[in-house]
Parts: sequence; C-alpha cells; structure tokens
Amino acid sequence: MSQAERHPSPPDLSQLEFRQIVGLLESTDAEAAFETPDRVDFPARFPELAGVEVRDVVIDGMHGEVAGRVYRGSGAGGPGLVWVHGGAFIGGGLDMPEAHWVSLVLAAQGFPVLSLDYRKALRGVHYPAPSDDVLAGWLWARAHAGELGAAPEDLHLGGASAGGNLVAGVTKRLRDGAGPLPASLVLVYPAVHAELPPFSRELEQKLDVDEAASSGSPTTLLFKSEQYREMTFQYAGSEDVMGDPYAFAPNGDLTGQPPVFIMNSETDSLRASGEAYGDGLRLAGVEVTVETVPGTHHGHLSGPEEPGALYSVERLATWLRDHHTA
Repeated sequence: MSQAERHPSPPDLSQLEFRQIVGLLESTDAEAAFETPDRVDFPARFPELAGVEVRDVVIDGMHGEVAGRVYRGSGAGGPGLVWVHGGAFIGGGLDMPEAHWVSLVLAAQGFPVLSLDYRKALRGVHYPAPSDDVLAGWLWARAHAGELGAAPEDLHLGGASAGGNLVAGVTKRLRDGAGPLPASLVLVYPAVHAELPPFSRELEQKLDVDEAASSGSPTTLLFKSEQYREMTFQYAGSEDVMGDPYAFAPNGDLTGQPPVFIMNSETDSLRASGEAYGDGLRLAGVEVTVETVPGTHHGHLSGPEEPGALYSVERLATWLRDHHTA
C-alpha cells in the first residue's frame, strides 16, 4: 500500500456544499480525513511560549465527559479566560490554532486559560448539548479557579465563530440563574444569529470584491446567507429552536449582561452578525465594544503568523488587562 493510500488527502471543502460536508463528517469512512491535525509545537516556533504549562482535564457534563485544556504561564495571576473554539458547530478541536495557539499566547502573558471542546452537531446531536458542555466547563472553571491561577470573579468567557455563539448563549443562561456571570464576554467573528442579518453596503462591496479576486474562497462560499442558515439549523435541530434565546443570543431580552467585546474580521459575512448583536446590546444598555480587524478574513486566529492574528490576540490580552476585576 502506498503512502497516499494509507493517508488519503482530505476532500477539498471549497468544492462542497454544507450538507455534503456534514454527510462526509458523519460517514465512518470519511471522518478520519477531517480529524483535527496533531498539535503543532508552537513553542518551537515561538520561543516566548515555551514556559507555558499545559495539561488536559476531563469535566463531567450533562451528556458525558467534556474535554478541556488548562494553560498557565509563569506570570499567572491575571484575569482568567474560558475559551471556546469555532468550527461551524460540526468541527474543530483543542489542537487547532484558534484554540491552542491563542491559549498559549494569552497564558504566556499571564492570563490563565481553560480551552474547551464540546459535542459537535453531528449524528443527531443538536442544541442544547454543545451549550450544556460549555456551561459545564464554565462552572468547572469557577469551582477550580485556584487551579487556573485566577480569582473566580476575575474569570472571563470567550469564543470564536460557532464558539462565540455558544458562549453568548451560555452567558444569557448564567444571567437567568444557571450560575455566576463572567467578568466579561469576548466574541471573535461570532455566529450568534439564527439567520444572517442584512449586510451593510460597505460589507457587501467588500465581500463582492474579495470573491471576485479569489474566484470564490472557501470562507466566502461557506457563509453565504443560505449556507449560514443550514449551519445554524444543523446546530438547532428544529425550527422551534431557531427562535430560542439561549441557542441564538440575539433572540429575546439582552439586558443584564456583563461588558461585551466583539471583534470582527473585515472581509467576513459573519461581520453582519457581530455588528448587529453589538447594536442590540447597546440598545439594551449593555456596555459593548465592537471592533473590526483590518485585512482579515473569517477564522484569522488560526493563522498564527499573520499580522491580523497577532494583533487580535494582543487586543484580547489588552481587553482582559483592562477588565481585571480582582
């Protein structure tokens, strides 16, 4: 058997519709092609990360075990972050740069991190299981804050893309009695709406120019309005859940939340979701900061050597530093 036969190349996702990607992920034969790659040795590439202590933890959740990973640097003692990766609700894991590299960089600057995985919306899994996993991880972090190296009241909750959806919904669950609220909520290029809000004229032009230049990049194709709704419905599992205020945070009452930081990618259809949620929070009297990172596309935190990714992680660190409550 040849090397290529033993390790087949993964399919080109840019050529597939969302339903086809789900079908492949749910196929036993194809699933291995989509597994998260082995953890990259980032400390070898970024020596300043070498002093971060990393250990895996297992958290008891409502639906079984939840995988987490704790990151602590030598200067731990600052605000802590519970961080949730994206992946369109159907993919991603603790080894992807958006989870692993981001956590390393923040921990190296003195911000301990609990990075969380969650059940994917595949093979009959839908809301609330992924949300329940994130809630379990948050409650574990509060109960084990001493192990993280942060005061319980100085823990923040954040996530990217689909992870941003999950943490936004969990924050509303916490507001309504599920547990203590985070010191702040951090959303990076989040997918918080059940359906994409209308694009601004500026965003529409930006996306049109980008698609013409790239001949249709995977990012552009995946998040057209119809594909976005297929993605959120895959998470929801039914039409009733599409209006649920915890599955999609813009639904219902937005008041009573902690300070919220929303950081969007410039050329990203999901910017419409982040911007609209920021507007809704502001109208509800919530302290909210909305920023757009120039020159970036959706998922840019998975490009550790890109200027936009480096800027964004530094901006996250600044937010945590400025919202140190202990």
